[in-house]
Parts: sequence; structure tokens; C-alpha cells
Amino acid sequence: MTTRRIRIAAVGDHMLAGAGDARAIGWWGRVLARTSAPDAMLENYVLAVPHETTEQLNERWWGEASRRFSEDTENRLVVALSDADLDLEATSSARSRLNLANILDTAAQRGIPVLVVGPTPTLDEARNERLAELNAAFLDVADRRQQVYVDAFTPLVGHEQWRTDLAAGDGLPGQAGHGLIAWLVLHRGWYQWLGLPEPTA
Repeated sequence: MTTRRIRIAAVGDHMLAGAGDARAIGWWGRVLARTSAPDAMLENYVLAVPHETTEQLNERWWGEASRRFSEDTENRLVVALSDADLDLEATSSARSRLNLANILDTAAQRGIPVLVVGPTPTLDEARNERLAELNAAFLDVADRRQQVYVDAFTPLVGHEQWRTDLAAGDGLPGQAGHGLIAWLVLHRGWYQWLGLPEPTA
């Protein structure tokens, strides 16, 4: 039986690279470590830029990700979104939607399935109100294009362990927080997106 070779380029900000995690593997490392794929070989390339907006991500992702892809592998893209767009003076959900749409459309044109992980909540309630709108906009863009979207905002915004972890880490999640994100990814479409059977236990 031929083993599938799945090459994944993951783009996002410092959270994707494990910022705040004392073990330095972050949620992404935990997802890969816990993935059961006996008939597939996963190759993983993390392409993270701290505090990156969707516009910046849209401008760079293909140039960097395409260098990791191969004609001999199943190429896939993970897009880990942040709340950085909220810090722009002229921010608007319409512009953020367009940036994500451009990423997904470009990937689709090249036959690359995308899994989008939405932004995570903060401890700032006013910011979270704006972030809820941005998250809904991102979700709508992904749904319209039939790409997998993992909503990391809604389940965590009132989650006590998440909030405790952020408070202890000066706004960054620690091991518990990264573990929560990893759990959401693993149980909200990860295996279906990879075309792998989901573990029963």
C-alpha cells in the first residue's frame, strides 16, 4: 500500500509558532503530535510572522508556501488568523474579508485545500466585541468557499481556563491555552480536511 505524502504549509502569526508556550511547541505542534495517520506521512512547514495583518499575510503567503510545495506531494495550507487587523487605523471587516477571500481563492485556483483557524479571544471585552464580528466575517468567507473553518473564538471567549492562562501569560496562552486550541482543531474538521479516518478513542 502506497503511503500518502501530505505536505502542509502553515501561515500565521507568533501564536502559530508557539509564543507563550513553555514547551515551545504551541497548538500547532500539539495538533501534529496527536494526529493519528498510519497510512500517511505528514510534512510540516511553519511560516509565522509576529502580529501579521490579513493584508500582509495575503501579500506573502504564496511566495513562501509555494517554495515548500511539491508536485510529488498532496499540498495543503493552514491559515491561522489573528486579531492584528483590529490595530489598523482604517480597519474594516470588509477589507479583512477581501484579504482572506484572496488567499482562499488563490489556493483554490492552484488546487490546494485550506484549513482556516480563526482568531482567539483576548481579555479585553471591548476588543472581543469587535473580534466577534471579525470572526463571523472570516467564518462566512470560508463557508462560502467550502473551506474548513475552525472557530477558536466562540468556544474560548468565556472559557475560564483560557482566560486564566491569558492572565498568567500577560495576554499569551501557555501550555493549557495552546492545548485548548489544539483540541478545537483536532475535533472540528482536521481529519476530514486531511482525508484521514478520525480516531474512535
